[in-house]
Amino acid sequence: MTDIAPTVALNDGYSIPTIGFGTYPMRGEDGAEAVVSAIRTGYRLLDTAFNYDNEGAVGEGIRRSGIARDELFVTSKLPGRYQGEFTINALQESLWRLGLDYLDLYLIHWPNPSVGRYVESWANLVEARERGLVRSIGVSNFTPKHLDEVISATGVTPALNQIELHPYFPQADQREVHARLGIVTEAWSPIGKGRGIYEEPAIASAAAAHGVTPAQAILRWHVQLGSIPVPKSATPSRQAENLDVFGFELSEAEMDAITALGRPDGRLFNGDPDTHEEQ
Repeated sequence: MTDIAPTVALNDGYSIPTIGFGTYPMRGEDGAEAVVSAIRTGYRLLDTAFNYDNEGAVGEGIRRSGIARDELFVTSKLPGRYQGEFTINALQESLWRLGLDYLDLYLIHWPNPSVGRYVESWANLVEARERGLVRSIGVSNFTPKHLDEVISATGVTPALNQIELHPYFPQADQREVHARLGIVTEAWSPIGKGRGIYEEPAIASAAAAHGVTPAQAILRWHVQLGSIPVPKSATPSRQAENLDVFGFELSEAEMDAITALGRPDGRLFNGDPDTHEEQ
């Protein structure tokens, strides 16, 4: 994939880069150029979703980048309104928008438990994988209960679960379940969208000790946890900074201090997967 970010094995035999580029809410010409910049900076994992309404811009950025398709790892996600019988149609629509023949990874974006179609959607993703539309299949924002249900119903374990994970919400129990099941953890909003997090002594002191920025210290924390962060930035210098986290290592004490920042109310919004519904 890339010499900048190493890769980690998924449970289906494929590998995924250990840091990615988040694209929400980048759209239009600016979005396409941000993707071009990210790819040329060294990112090989690109994360988008049907509901980001930017798959066209991401696809255009891929074409402009000049990087071969097989050097990239492209992820998109199934929206809530197309769960169930429309799962494969939505995946095909994402491929059309992106201008790609296949996806490297496709995720169920939210379980939407009140609708109760995520198990059916998962079975359809297994079929989509068998048809060659996608190489790896996974989920996003699934709790251990949701994971157990899709595995029990199909015998197929998701390759990856993308969840909210940052120093204020480190999700230790969820990560332990992933490790037990052989599921890779990926983090959305990995830096926690600011909220004073850079000024936290545990983060500021770790950054100073290693001569890096607070954002780099947080992203390195993810890497050492075994979590794949997908930070987003349209600024080339910040893109490069976010990717440059493999030249230093946090101590065990620094890791523990950052993890200890977790809060009971650490979520960025009311995104409890047991109650949150996505259209």
